[in-house]
Amino acid sequence: MPFYDYHCHACGKNVRIFLSYAEYDTAVATCPHCQSDQLKRRLSRITIAKSEDARMDSLLDDPSLANLDEDDPRAMGKFMRRMSQETGEDMGEEFNEVVERLEKGESPDSIEQSMPDLGNDIS
Repeated sequence: MPFYDYHCHACGKNVRIFLSYAEYDTAVATCPHCQSDQLKRRLSRITIAKSEDARMDSLLDDPSLANLDEDDPRAMGKFMRRMSQETGEDMGEEFNEVVERLEKGESPDSIEQSMPDLGNDIS
């Protein structure tokens, strides 16, 4: 949608205004709060969509991964949480429990002993 962000110099508010592409060059935007036309265009944040492969490549190329200590449960939990966030998928309650326990410093061996069916429902 062609929404544009402006800052109103008259009332000091930041506003978002809808202008069609056709009217953008000719329309005079006015502040919806004070009706002033003393608006300055603001640059908005942008979002770049990445494929799942690109997100995983970015995650695996992260310099902090080179320093990942496989023997540190907290570091492993942090990495697993980041990996989950990058995929954008709900990994399920079992995964979340493992990550939380790792982040608290519990050893993977202890977690595995207390969850003997861990990973059995993977197809």
